[in-house]
Amino acid sequence: MKRQVITLLLAIMALAATQAQQISVVTSGGATSLYTNLKDAIDGAASGSVIYLPGGGFPVGDTVKITKKVTIIGIGHKTRNENVDGNTIIGGNLWFNSGSDGSAVMGCYISGNVNIGEDGKVDNVLVKMCNINSIQVKNEESKGVVVNQNYIRGDSNYGNATDVTISNNITWRIWNIGSGTIKNNTICCDNSSYYSSSPRSLDNVNRAIINNNLFRNGSGIHRGSDCQASNNYVTNNGSWGDDPVTIEGATEVNLFQNLNGWAVNPISNFHFTQDYESYETKVGVYSGTSFSDDQLPPTPYIVAKVIPEKTDAEGKLNIKVRVKAGD
Repeated sequence: MKRQVITLLLAIMALAATQAQQISVVTSGGATSLYTNLKDAIDGAASGSVIYLPGGGFPVGDTVKITKKVTIIGIGHKTRNENVDGNTIIGGNLWFNSGSDGSAVMGCYISGNVNIGEDGKVDNVLVKMCNINSIQVKNEESKGVVVNQNYIRGDSNYGNATDVTISNNITWRIWNIGSGTIKNNTICCDNSSYYSSSPRSLDNVNRAIINNNLFRNGSGIHRGSDCQASNNYVTNNGSWGDDPVTIEGATEVNLFQNLNGWAVNPISNFHFTQDYESYETKVGVYSGTSFSDDQLPPTPYIVAKVIPEKTDAEGKLNIKVRVKAGD
């Protein structure tokens, strides 16, 4: 992967002057094609290709369905890197349909939803390091969905899919897990849910293992009969599940450095305040591994460069560039 992305970066640098904001599609063999819009890139990509999106906006309509294995990688939804030209924003929904097993999307702000299995079983889709509206799994026979290090702004319905892994996300409500693991997340909820008298941050989570999570409104949690829940802290109901974590004196307003109304976006700061920072590694999104405020998707970026002011005696400009790709 790193060899491919470094090769891609050099190709982009060579073409940058005349072909800014191009979408690059790299096949598994390393061949690179350039496109000007996301629909054409998806249509033109061979199965197994990686679609690299630069900073900027990339609208996509609901008629665009992904029916082959592709990986879509943006430069990030909250980048702090001087080498990039803005966040990667996908305007609309992404649809991973039958045939797209093993696909992924990383490092993008998506205004709509990530939809999986609309027309049949789709397995092993990865959603990572994105800011998205929600995850919607449309087929209960789908399995192996992995959701990691995302900001998920709305309710997600996993359609009773199996072998689901939801880890280290700041997310709104989670519904309908057939089986899988939910761990190290901060899960938000308010009184505007369908169950307005008893809002549910988790609903119909069957046979899922729930470990080291931070919830809001624990009285609204509904788990299936074969669900195992342990080592969780729940605001408003800290005794939920087995071996609950108790944080004495904590309230919604004093637990976090910047609660920001439970908004699910990078402006919110779900780090614990100084009084409770010892719990940060025990519960919530910063417990466990794999969540970082400086997370970067696996795109190439320049970490050092030397550009001489003059050419050498042979008329050559000896430019040195050191490139790193995210993990």
